[in-house]
Amino acid sequence: MKPVAGAERVQVWLADSAVHAESDLAAPVEVWGLSPAERLCRTLRAAGVSDEQIATGTSGPPVPPDGLLLVFRTDYVFDERLIRALLEQSLERSGVRSLALVDPDSPATIVALVTTGSRIAALPPGLTAPVAEVQQERLPCRVPADLVPAYSSALRKYDPPYLLRVCADSLTQVENRMFRAAYKGITDVVTKWVWPLPARAVTRLLARVHVSPNSVTGLSWALVGVATWLFLQGQYGPGLVAAWLMTFLDTVDGKLARVTCTSSRMGHVLDHGLDLVHPPFWYIAWAMGLAGSFSPALIWHDPVVAIILGGYIIGRLLEGLFLLAFHLEIHSWRPIDSFFRTITARRNPNLILLTLGVLAGRPDLGLWLVAVWTVCSLGFHTLRLGQAGIQRWRGRPIQTWQGVGTPA
Repeated sequence: MKPVAGAERVQVWLADSAVHAESDLAAPVEVWGLSPAERLCRTLRAAGVSDEQIATGTSGPPVPPDGLLLVFRTDYVFDERLIRALLEQSLERSGVRSLALVDPDSPATIVALVTTGSRIAALPPGLTAPVAEVQQERLPCRVPADLVPAYSSALRKYDPPYLLRVCADSLTQVENRMFRAAYKGITDVVTKWVWPLPARAVTRLLARVHVSPNSVTGLSWALVGVATWLFLQGQYGPGLVAAWLMTFLDTVDGKLARVTCTSSRMGHVLDHGLDLVHPPFWYIAWAMGLAGSFSPALIWHDPVVAIILGGYIIGRLLEGLFLLAFHLEIHSWRPIDSFFRTITARRNPNLILLTLGVLAGRPDLGLWLVAVWTVCSLGFHTLRLGQAGIQRWRGRPIQTWQGVGTPA
């Protein structure tokens, strides 16, 4: 999450949940290994708010009359997009800069305020005042859907922002909702339908013991090397075990980063760099294992390898060209594009084909299947790029079928 311009001008008060008259929290409940207050702090830091700007407790920080103040209850977890929207709202130069955020499941409950120093004296301890009392201060009340679009372009899905009250009885439901929010909406068949349940269990365990996402990514890098070496040796069964374990951890590290608010630029580079670079090396190693030769000349002389590698590069270029031309990922355009993303010639669908070849005792056939499916996928994406160009030429907009207000 990029810092919000001007965030250094905002003071933040995390209203202690201990003063909430209606709270049933005897002690802070950790969500994905973090207290709601620490989760707020991490998200605020990522948005550009320093620790010196954040105050906790039962009374607000000293703020000049014209100073900007954000107040959050600490017995709720907030979607990162919602925190950013509230921060941006406080920095608006025109229109209403003050508002009260209410729990949509309990409209009389205020969970956050955007206000100024001149009004802080009128705020009740811990935001325990009813909505009517706050409305007397002429603060408009909003729900999350008023502040954040339901469509998330980063995760390619329709996903309204969450605002969840935390208590011991609701912890599992809260964590499950947050995990679903961390999952991409458009991805391959394995990541979408096979990995979610085991990935959630492993992510929960790693969060509890405070394992960093970058450590998981580092292990993924190591497994890429192990799988590559085993493929070179023609040890396809053990190599596939290492490869599938790597793909599983590749799902876990991103989810762990999101649910623990530990996403970082370095982690992003390591994770996405790994995703982009390693598949061609697996295909080359697989072919070399079949040939019993480590000669680089195999890359140019084996037509199957040439098709797979060339197709991989061209496929990535087609996706980039679509994004550049239409400011939209090709997989997000129409329902058929989203469906085809689940089976297109990317790493996991290709691993399925390689696995089928090994199970049939024909690892060479697995590589041939990958080559054939790569050509088919290229044909589909080339056709879709051309169709999008014709639609634009006819004056019709190119936009996602998962637009705001349209459930995925």
